Amino acid sequence: MSDLFGAHNNNDTLKELPRPLPDRLRPHNLDDVTGQEHLTAEGMPLWQMAHSKKISSMILWGPPGCGKTTLARIISETSGLHFEQLSAIFAGVKDLKAVFEAAKIRRQKGQQTLLFVDEIHRFMKSQQDAFLPVVEDGTIILIGATTENPSFELNAALLSRCQVLVLKRLSDYALETLLDRAEKEEGRTLPLTDQAREMLKTMADGDGRYALSLAEKVFSQDKKLDAEQFMTMAQRRAPLYDKSNDGHYNLISALHKSVRGSDPDAALYWFSRMLAGGEDARFIARRMTRMAVEDIGLADPQALPQCIAAWEAYERLGSPEGELALAQALIYLATAPKSIGVYRAYGTAKKAAKETGSLMPPKHILNAPTKLMKDTGYSDGYIYDPDTAESFSGQDYFPEETGRLSFYHPAQRRFERDIQKRLEYWKKLRAEKT
Repeated sequence: MSDLFGAHNNNDTLKELPRPLPDRLRPHNLDDVTGQEHLTAEGMPLWQMAHSKKISSMILWGPPGCGKTTLARIISETSGLHFEQLSAIFAGVKDLKAVFEAAKIRRQKGQQTLLFVDEIHRFMKSQQDAFLPVVEDGTIILIGATTENPSFELNAALLSRCQVLVLKRLSDYALETLLDRAEKEEGRTLPLTDQAREMLKTMADGDGRYALSLAEKVFSQDKKLDAEQFMTMAQRRAPLYDKSNDGHYNLISALHKSVRGSDPDAALYWFSRMLAGGEDARFIARRMTRMAVEDIGLADPQALPQCIAAWEAYERLGSPEGELALAQALIYLATAPKSIGVYRAYGTAKKAAKETGSLMPPKHILNAPTKLMKDTGYSDGYIYDPDTAESFSGQDYFPEETGRLSFYHPAQRRFERDIQKRLEYWKKLRAEKT
């Protein structure tokens, strides 16, 4: 007799569907987890939890395919806790309430529940608040998995009740370990040339699940693939970079610090990574302009015009031609002398302005358009500097209550060396004139 879908109920004809290679190779104990030894090795946090069976709520933060779900399952199996799993992409408040109610019933019977929530950062703040009472009173032990920085995406109250454990993208060694296990599982060598095998690991970009999925596709081939054939079969994977989230901030930070550290090669690498990930080149142009005034300043006054010119060139040429102009300006910034003299001077001046309030300028530098203002001393004694022998009067321009203040201290590099000489000369003239 057939069921509604035409399938026969004869057990002899029912066959288990084949499981994907990543699922077949999923580790069942911490010793088999590769690439996260800083958490799973003897004496490390997850090892201690598993062996003591004292599990605390935690957030597993790491890139895709690094083993977050696997670790949650292993912790559940070794601890004897009831395991529940939800995905924040599909679950809502109703699902959470159902899990919490079932967990309360289990707790009354003496069994605790471990709830694994994948992509927990996708829950709204109000949904995250729902976890607080049940985590606080021990109804559930929460393991949340996220690819995004928990500091930005999770409630502070929830974070304070969880230990944050950072997982790493899988190294080349860890990916090779996974490929070796895949070959043992399949009973044959991966049909790739050495160059194609290296290309597979590069394309996986630290994602173990993706590496094994690629390997499964390769095992289905009836011939050994070279690098070109492998690329044709696999196509190219989009870089692991989300320009609206944590990857965006990580890469722009790497770009900025490479420029600040005078490393044009590293700067070009991160610049290219961002463009490959779909970043708006205009955002990079804005950040480069900031670098010019923040990290270089008057040590090389041409840094700012270079950035503005490159930005305008990009607006006129578009992509990809305009990106070359940005690359040129980027190299200029990275190889320019660095100074934060202007940056510090502005910050100190802002602080002084805030602290001194609404002090009046000295009267001699105030305009006097009316007779009353002239009679009260406005503009009295002002000296027009270009009319003096040195084009410098040496007059005081600060409020009388503050006296002279000093904010700008040039670095002894390139153009700022000349500025320092001028400042010292004017200081000497000022002393002679007072």
